[in-house]
Amino acid sequence: MKKVFIISSLLIIGFLNPLEAQFTQVELFTGFDKTDFTLFSSYPINKSKTLSLNTLAFFQKFKEEKQEFDEIGVQPTFFWNITKNIAIGTSIYYNSFAGYSERLSAKYTFKSSRLLLVLIPTVAHSDKIDASYAEVFIQFQYNKPLNDNLSLWLNGQFLTIWDEFKIHSRSFQQLRVGMSFYDHQLGIGLDIDQYGLKPIEKSALGFYYRKTL
Repeated sequence: MKKVFIISSLLIIGFLNPLEAQFTQVELFTGFDKTDFTLFSSYPINKSKTLSLNTLAFFQKFKEEKQEFDEIGVQPTFFWNITKNIAIGTSIYYNSFAGYSERLSAKYTFKSSRLLLVLIPTVAHSDKIDASYAEVFIQFQYNKPLNDNLSLWLNGQFLTIWDEFKIHSRSFQQLRVGMSFYDHQLGIGLDIDQYGLKPIEKSALGFYYRKTL
């Protein structure tokens, strides 16, 4: 049923995205030690725009690793926008390491002409370990226009997960600095990934390309 739910959500995106899409963003990061492809889509599913479907899908591959750190994730989330800045949502998340989990999230969004800030705390239950966990995700984007077509961008994403609300399981920090020309963004990126109770840390410096569709 969970696989059917995820596949159905992605099919819905495919059919409705041309009609109702708010935005879809894809990013490719590649460095000496890691390649990461991420897709994020968000659009309203009713006329009042109080309900929306956000979908995150990613694939990351670490190069020349003795241990297996390659990771795939798919997460469709239905959000109910209570106010302009606050929403609550539910989702099913599949991760190639952690398996399936059922999630309940709150989302706070602040947006201005130059700054975007998103804070998403989550509580969830993992089927694989049959235990609950907590997660905090923070995203920011800042842009400074240089002329009508060219802008300077600073992007950051930060995630931390605690199994049973106290044991570090997974975290990452992703920083991007680049220039955008129309909807094309290109620059330098740094990814820092941590795994486990006594974190194994993996760092990768490289280039990224981001496109808003």
